[in-house]
Amino acid sequence: MTSSGKRRIKIIGVGPGDPDQVTLEAVAAMRSVDYFLVTDKSGTVKKGMPDPLVRAREELLDRHLSAPARVVKVADAPRERREEFTGTDAEYRTAVADWHRARVERYLAVLAEHPGDVGFLVWGDPAFYDSTIRVVDQIAEQLDVEVDVIPGISSVQLLAARHRLVLHDVGRPLYVTTGRAVLEAVEAGHDNLVVMLNRVVELPGLEDWRIWWGGNLGTREEELVAGTVGEVLPAIEEARARLRDTSGWVMDIYLLRAPRTTR
Repeated sequence: MTSSGKRRIKIIGVGPGDPDQVTLEAVAAMRSVDYFLVTDKSGTVKKGMPDPLVRAREELLDRHLSAPARVVKVADAPRERREEFTGTDAEYRTAVADWHRARVERYLAVLAEHPGDVGFLVWGDPAFYDSTIRVVDQIAEQLDVEVDVIPGISSVQLLAARHRLVLHDVGRPLYVTTGRAVLEAVEAGHDNLVVMLNRVVELPGLEDWRIWWGGNLGTREEELVAGTVGEVLPAIEEARARLRDTSGWVMDIYLLRAPRTTR
């Protein structure tokens, strides 16, 4: 509790997966809360198997806490992913908003049953394509809580480190987007992009572009591929398939650069 008696909610960025990439600030935040609220996607990540990301969070806590962590699991709310209901941008935004509201309801139920300060462990950095801050903001509209956000090493940074890249050309911008919107970004004239949240990696017409790809960065099963799109796209698909088999999940990211730019 704070000096004002408010409950604390701490949104803690824990990096892409390597326990050594958790910051000292994040460790201090982990040690300051009473329990951790963790969404459980068992059976949805890979049919019939426990959620491997729950176990990965538990391993992080085992590594950095001196006593066993108290983890409260909540079944994740279902999310509409069928293309016939999420095909347009407006439909997609509506589906995500509905998912967020359902998560808020489930989290509020847990918070009502479990008093004390609570931590959310967020992969990478909470600022990059993660819903936790938005969801907790909705919780804070209904509960008298104090919210802290602790940044983490992002997969964007780790991708650059693994491939020994500067992500932008001298004096030039970097555009960050999603796999869903990558072709739209290219059509708008962006020629140096970091792409996250990829259900598939499909880049028609960009066969001569350079790509630096990483999958499940920071984990034991990490995969890296680099080259021109036309040459290495099959290798990327093979790496994604291996990750699904070995890890049960795929979180990948890549830098995509037009051939007219320089490294």
